[in-house]
Amino acid sequence: MLLTCVSSATSAGSLKGSAFRVVDLGLRDYRKVWTLQKELVRRRSAGKIPDTLLLVEHSPVYTVGRGLRKDSQDIPSSIPVYEVERGGGVTYHGPGQLAGYPILHLQEKNLKISDYFRLLEEVILQTLAAFDISGNRIRGFRGVWVEKKKIASIGIAVSQGIAYHGFALNVNPDLDFFEKICPCGLQPSSMTSMEKILNGSPSMAAVRQELSSTFRSTF
Repeated sequence: MLLTCVSSATSAGSLKGSAFRVVDLGLRDYRKVWTLQKELVRRRSAGKIPDTLLLVEHSPVYTVGRGLRKDSQDIPSSIPVYEVERGGGVTYHGPGQLAGYPILHLQEKNLKISDYFRLLEEVILQTLAAFDISGNRIRGFRGVWVEKKKIASIGIAVSQGIAYHGFALNVNPDLDFFEKICPCGLQPSSMTSMEKILNGSPSMAAVRQELSSTFRSTF
């Protein structure tokens, strides 16, 4: 079964109020999780599931958002490339990068998209702080930075008032994959990771746990 629920804020029978669940998918193919997100959006719209945060690492893949056509940049064909609905340009996903895909009903929470972006950034900033990393925002850019290096990217889509896609936090990925593209329109060398900043990699399990807890308390 693709979904393995690891925690829930309320009983499965209640889908209102603070109902929320975190689903840890481990390492999964991007296309399968992309399809799963769209199915969960449909189920959330129908009131069949609560708000859900998917946590996952992907096999290496490049994704291209609405802000860029795939044929407008020289994207390597050595790994899969997908054009998706989220905002933004091209980025890389792979092992060592923790991707989070909240399936979250913005209308029910009375959240504007701009507020939602800032809350996602805040979740990542607090998660980094728990590992003694001081992150920051840069005006005019989405995502989270450590000084002038980007450590987390954010790109979302919204359907029927429900947000999907989400964020990607670089824990200990192979940053060489970013060198082959201009990630989100930035210079390839602008990307960093928790491992690079700390001169040693934190436990992925510890990052997942901290991020899950922070996300739940924030939303």
